[in-house]
Amino acid sequence: MKQNRLQSLFGRKNNDIFSVYFTAGFPTAESTGDIIRSLAAAGIDMIEVGVPFSDPMADGEVIQRSSTVALRNGITLSRILDQVEETRRQAAETGDEKTERIPLVLMGYLNPMIQFGIERLFRRCSEAGIDAMIIPDLPFDEYKRVYKPLCEKYGIDMIMLITPETSEERIRLIDRDCSGFIYMVSAASTAGTRDSFGEEQLSYFRRINSMSLTHRRLIGFGISNPPTLREAQKASSGAIVGSLFIKCLEKSPADIQGAVSRLLDILGVSGKK
Repeated sequence: MKQNRLQSLFGRKNNDIFSVYFTAGFPTAESTGDIIRSLAAAGIDMIEVGVPFSDPMADGEVIQRSSTVALRNGITLSRILDQVEETRRQAAETGDEKTERIPLVLMGYLNPMIQFGIERLFRRCSEAGIDAMIIPDLPFDEYKRVYKPLCEKYGIDMIMLITPETSEERIRLIDRDCSGFIYMVSAASTAGTRDSFGEEQLSYFRRINSMSLTHRRLIGFGISNPPTLREAQKASSGAIVGSLFIKCLEKSPADIQGAVSRLLDILGVSGKK
């Protein structure tokens, strides 16, 4: 099977991977392509394309707010995949290699995906240029029984989340049975920003490091400034930023490139290539 873009990224880069989440359909229904292109052009390594949902249990206030706006804008899962496919197609036609090769991870809750049709979803993701999925409320047993065969059939990685409360047994099962990378939630709380990581979180990072897992690990939830970014990248293969970028988009919804530049400025990684 052809190696997907996420696997290619891990093949050429071991550390300091920088991933950014955004809610598709926010700030406007048609902003998905511009956001992907702007993040890719800025040198972001990977992008999580969020599917808005009316009851996002793992998301903090900022992402919930963006989801509400996106749903009011009329965005749907089908429309998101069409936008991603069009963005990939335009990149191929114009020679935009950064947008062509950047890994795209579809992140959303189970309910909209079931309504869309699970095998249809995998097929459309493969056609559109999605490389992996994150479904926070997908039961692990159901993943193994229904979703893992589809992951293998369509070449889509399934990313599972772990938290400080996740048992070692479950972490090792995820490491054995999933693909892509392991998403380390920095704290047992909803997504959002925080000024620093406490000793409890740093101890959690060290504990997971000591397990010598097979898959790469990226840390998300709470990356909001240079210290938290550095700690996350030091303790894993990279960091995932979400709420902070949504805040940047809220401040300049008509200037996507400006929002990306502001994000990099806040994190102290301006000029990233």
